[in-house]
Amino acid sequence: MTGPTPPPERVHPAHPDPAEDERPGIAPPNLRDGKLEAALRVLELNVRRRLDGLLQGNHIGLVPGPGSELGEARPYQPGDDVRRMDWAVTARTTEPHIRETEADRELETWLVVDLSASLDFGTASCEKRDLAVAATAAMVHLTRGGGNRIGALVSTGERTVRIPARGGLMHARGLIRRVAQTPKAPEGTRGDLAKAVEQLRRPPRRRGLAVVISDFLGDTDWERPLRALSARHDLLAVEVLDPRDVELPEVGTVVLADPETGKQREVDTTPLLCREFAAAAAAHREKVATALRRSGAGHLTLRTDRDWIADVVRFAVARKRQWSDASGRQPISGGRPAVV
Repeated sequence: MTGPTPPPERVHPAHPDPAEDERPGIAPPNLRDGKLEAALRVLELNVRRRLDGLLQGNHIGLVPGPGSELGEARPYQPGDDVRRMDWAVTARTTEPHIRETEADRELETWLVVDLSASLDFGTASCEKRDLAVAATAAMVHLTRGGGNRIGALVSTGERTVRIPARGGLMHARGLIRRVAQTPKAPEGTRGDLAKAVEQLRRPPRRRGLAVVISDFLGDTDWERPLRALSARHDLLAVEVLDPRDVELPEVGTVVLADPETGKQREVDTTPLLCREFAAAAAAHREKVATALRRSGAGHLTLRTDRDWIADVVRFAVARKRQWSDASGRQPISGGRPAVV
């Protein structure tokens, strides 16, 4: 091989090594073993057992400020905003009063779930597709309470399935089931994350939470619609990775395949090629992280070789701490989950 050869952006070993070691942690259940309902119930129990009640914290409004729902009236104090003066109570009591406002308690969550062909791959404890379904289950069960509504756009590149936003446990379970049962796109079908995000943005929806679940491989043409989406919604990006997305082992001659074009290439995994692949993968990951920061999105990374629930907990606790420090208040029981 002459000169440095950066690896394709979507390349996976056509035949993963079955002896690949699995790291400790809880793996998402196998969703292709003919026992989907049992697998989804195990997934729900894992999520609720380890996350339910742990992530409750301050209810942070989507728009800077005290909120829009009318609360209690209290006597005016020097420094209060006179635009919040409650003239009816002031006239009745002959003492100046202002009206407190509270953040909206009902949350509408929309998920954009990328199930393009590049996620139908995994060399550790599961496929990236299974991890995307697990991330969907985590977000659904964490945000479904208190009258909240949840909807989803599931994109395979071949088609996009829209699941209307509704509330309730039965709808939440049905949404996860439909995501898990989404048929795989034919080989050679390119995913289009930018189009899926744009479909969520138009027509404009009620302010809420938007969660984008993808491996973010390929071009970053999704940055502009994602930035426009974050102007109206709280935004969270969940990046799903496999170890072979970031490094190649030195195993001799292997066949690399791009599942979204069907192209294959036989390469010799020399130490030089492995270093170049790792450098190119690291550069792409940094490019993705920079684009997500510019878009104003929270960035959660889940990997098929790690305990994904522990990663969600660490991310949520860090966000919860940031919010508590920013608000100057201690977390209180109830309210919006800190993961969002």
